[in-house]
Amino acid sequence: MTYSVKETYLTLQGEGAQTGRAAVFLRFAGCNLWSGLEEHRASAICNFCDTDFVGTDGPGGGKFASADQLAEHVRAFWPGGGQPYVICTGGEPLLQLDSEAIDAFHKLGFEVGVETNGTLAAPAGLDWICVSPKAQTEIVQTSGHELKLVYPQPDVDPQRFAGLDFENFFLQPMDNDQQAENITATAQYCQENPQWRLSLQTHKLIGLP
Repeated sequence: MTYSVKETYLTLQGEGAQTGRAAVFLRFAGCNLWSGLEEHRASAICNFCDTDFVGTDGPGGGKFASADQLAEHVRAFWPGGGQPYVICTGGEPLLQLDSEAIDAFHKLGFEVGVETNGTLAAPAGLDWICVSPKAQTEIVQTSGHELKLVYPQPDVDPQRFAGLDFENFFLQPMDNDQQAENITATAQYCQENPQWRLSLQTHKLIGLP
């Protein structure tokens, strides 16, 4: 399998239960809920995405002909020391991330996390599964370590997901031109529904990618 990667970079995880942890972000190209092209945004199933995942021309992007080649590429971004950690994201990483890639990362000592929209089943062997559901989609991956719902989304009640098998439940304010109002609404919801915790995009607050 050839893996298509938009970008790769070292940063700190800015969201959810792993906030503050050093990680290599491996952003796969492509998504099943939006083409990534602005002319298709209005009609997309997910039309609020703030990420460029089109093509392989980003920093650290490219095409990798094997899982071992992909894993070696990621290892080059780890500075040494600590527990190596790679977060596979997108777009939708589960269009490409497979057991061969996970095994290749593990052979190099990496813990492997994924951030997915939950519409595809995750392969075995992942160390951290974060599902971020989107409106008007069927959630196939109904268990994991973290459910992180962007809030508010039209026609989405967080309680729809409250009974799923996740260790952590987060609400994350939608990042748009009403962000201040979204933060207030999200904080209020978490206070009134303590199963949910507030997740802020701290990497944006401190100027990291």
